[in-house]
Amino acid sequence: MKKFRAIALIGATALVATGCSAGGGGEASADGTGPIKVWLSNNEQEVAWGTAVVEAWNAEHPDEKVTAQEIPAGSSSEEAITAAITAGTAPCLVYNVAPAAVSGWVKQGGLVDLSKIDGGSDYITERGGDVDAYASDGSFYQLPWKSNPVMVMYNKAIFQAAGIDPEDPQMNTYDAFLEGSRAIVASGVQSAIWPAPTSEFYQPWFDFYPLYLAETDGTMLVEDGKSTFDSDAGRTVSEFWKTFYDEKLSPNEASTDDAMSAGTTAMQLAGPWAIPSYADTVDVGFMPVPTSDGREAPTTFADSKSVSMFTSCENQATAWEFLKFSTSEESDGQLLEATGQMPMRTGLTDSYGDYFAANPNYVAFAEQAEKTADVPSIPNSVEAWQAFRDEYSSAVIFDKESIDDFLTNAASKIDDLVAE
Repeated sequence: MKKFRAIALIGATALVATGCSAGGGGEASADGTGPIKVWLSNNEQEVAWGTAVVEAWNAEHPDEKVTAQEIPAGSSSEEAITAAITAGTAPCLVYNVAPAAVSGWVKQGGLVDLSKIDGGSDYITERGGDVDAYASDGSFYQLPWKSNPVMVMYNKAIFQAAGIDPEDPQMNTYDAFLEGSRAIVASGVQSAIWPAPTSEFYQPWFDFYPLYLAETDGTMLVEDGKSTFDSDAGRTVSEFWKTFYDEKLSPNEASTDDAMSAGTTAMQLAGPWAIPSYADTVDVGFMPVPTSDGREAPTTFADSKSVSMFTSCENQATAWEFLKFSTSEESDGQLLEATGQMPMRTGLTDSYGDYFAANPNYVAFAEQAEKTADVPSIPNSVEAWQAFRDEYSSAVIFDKESIDDFLTNAASKIDDLVAE
């Protein structure tokens, strides 16, 4: 059974579903049925999946039609959703949003407690298994939907040229990973691995955090209301990444293009969503994130997304039935086929054995999905991650303060934010 230990991050490509809102003059009702609208992310594969699911639903429910469109361009999904809650025009359902935002929306009064729907909690737990960490104060304001376990994606040709076996890199320890990275740069490649050095709050989820989860067997950044990373493990991970910047194995400026496609980096941290992006440009391989001791089957960051229902939704009964329809075993299989992203349900490889047999590149991610953790469900989540990123960047990427000061300062700021 999968172990998903927490609440997931905010994604830039949110899949949002909206229904008739209070702003349109209707009254939200748990028993209300009728038309709803859905917004789909601008991810091409998810649009195709969502369109097909909507068409299948509409064919069976002529009086409860779902109308689909992409989320409006011009603002981030979380900004659009927060503004819609404030205006009373919030959507019925939001797919592919990071539950890091959920606590704020609950506080805002914008989300429906799915646990209060008849059979709600049972459906969520029967589908997803051990998903208790996705509950807020014992209630589910979200349905854990899919995950993108973060692994090391690498360019096989660059590895080969650097003298690294692309089929068995043997880079599972920090020492071996650094040795391979030095060989890559010595071979003439600009960067061994190029995490984004920018300041957005979510960037730790693609450099520090996967390795911290691996090093601690899944300890989240905050547990029991206190930060955990001002520790030997946090120091070890930070020093590892600092070595990349000190030795110029990773640039401390942002890439001006897709570094993997351009061949200016050999590696990146990515989930299965990235596989289609490089299908025609790079022969890629995958390996687990390294640990200091090279342990087998390390835990990594789940990069999971959930679905929530909003209190301004007029036709909540239809929204709930559509939510179940779109997260059924059949619909989840269609999602897997269309996107390669891992549905958060028990028995993944057993349920979709034919898919994984036909798509061996995804098997590593399906196996990794059994060993994931995520971001904690905490008050002021975005602010906490921003505080972490600011201190991390100062110490690790730009060498403006010591790692000890970064860990101490970030822990103090986050503890204060969580306690508010």
